[in-house]
Amino acid sequence: MEVISVRNQPESVDSAISYIQSKWASEQSMAVYQDCITHSINAPSALPQWYLLYDGDEIVGCAGLVTNDFISRMDLYPWICALFIEKTHRGRNLGRLLIKAAIEDARIGGFENCYLCTDHVGYYEKFGFTHIGIGYHPWGETSSIYKISTGNDI
Repeated sequence: MEVISVRNQPESVDSAISYIQSKWASEQSMAVYQDCITHSINAPSALPQWYLLYDGDEIVGCAGLVTNDFISRMDLYPWICALFIEKTHRGRNLGRLLIKAAIEDARIGGFENCYLCTDHVGYYEKFGFTHIGIGYHPWGETSSIYKISTGNDI
């Protein structure tokens, strides 16, 4: 298994856009992902970052590290977002690889914490994330917000 950063391997940008859109985008948000991933390559700051998880030549997962994950708590950042592992590869603790890459890039970027929003209960806690509250999405839903120190070794 190998995690690659799209920023560090810009030749993977088209694969990243296609894969991440297939897992997360609606018809209305396709351009959001394409634009964000494309512009992440030459961004002047540490954010955004996008990651792909490869098993050999096959993409089996993805994640991002962004300034806001469509959530009301814009005072908090960076956010780990779009974490996905293919069903055929779940149960092998592979999400940890993507989370670890994002936390490390956040630490290198000078951030003390990372955040994420989710409806999953029990998954992120095993990596050391702590529930800190509820956030509101523009489409009217809520999600739990979790925090982890970039100094944590997951």
